[in-house]
Amino acid sequence: MTRANVIQLGFLVLGLGGLAYGLFSFAGLDNVSAGIAAQSLLVVVVLVWTGSYLIRVVSGKMTFMQQRRLYQQAYENLTTDELKARFDALSEQEQIALLQDLEGDKKVNQPPS
Repeated sequence: MTRANVIQLGFLVLGLGGLAYGLFSFAGLDNVSAGIAAQSLLVVVVLVWTGSYLIRVVSGKMTFMQQRRLYQQAYENLTTDELKARFDALSEQEQIALLQDLEGDKKVNQPPS
């Protein structure tokens, strides 16, 4: 969410409070009761909004986390494709030598059983 969106949302909540006050006054509540009802409505709206944010944080469905996941997946696909292209560009003897070298490294790095 950009700063402009946050400012717009703030003005929207402010306008919602004024509208609620007007509607409660029009419904027949006195000024004090209409103010309390409008404030209560805004508190409920803010609590629901904050709760939805916390749910998104806990579940990992925030915009930044989704963008990071997509970027990481795209990066992994790109590097995999690049490595595959480089491997395919090697001659058959170089491919076999590389695979044997990797197998040797795998055996060296394995813990003793």
